[in-house]
Amino acid sequence: MRIRDLAAAEHDAAIALWHAAGLTRPWNDPRADLERAVRGPSSTVLVAVPDDGDGLLGTVMAGHDGHRGWVYYLASAAPGHGVGRALMAAAETWLATSVPKVQLMVRADNAAASAFYERLGYRRSDVTVWQRVIPADPVRPTDGTLLGSQE
Repeated sequence: MRIRDLAAAEHDAAIALWHAAGLTRPWNDPRADLERAVRGPSSTVLVAVPDDGDGLLGTVMAGHDGHRGWVYYLASAAPGHGVGRALMAAAETWLATSVPKVQLMVRADNAAASAFYERLGYRRSDVTVWQRVIPADPVRPTDGTLLGSQE
């Protein structure tokens, strides 16, 4: 198995893997997420491929804000064969050149993912994630706040 950057010709295969792994949600556009990551100067999508290079064994998206690294879309076409572990190690190596720590989010009902990350040495953070969807055409009043957000 080799790990390398995602090639443009593999975008559809990566998204199909994300769907198959149950990582996508109707309110998130995985293609837009992928395109932002591969265009961004502080993000990447890495893939695991067989030594013969035929097909995707797994993916991981990594990015950072200059202080914290984040991991998304870790998916394996061969669970239990070390693909996820190898991709996480590659993502950590990629992030370590820019930031001192790695964070990720796991859905509360995903016990298998929580157990996987715990085996890798990750620990639950004592934080609450808050979010707000930015509207496509926000109205900015004079006080600088955004109006018209959706939940």
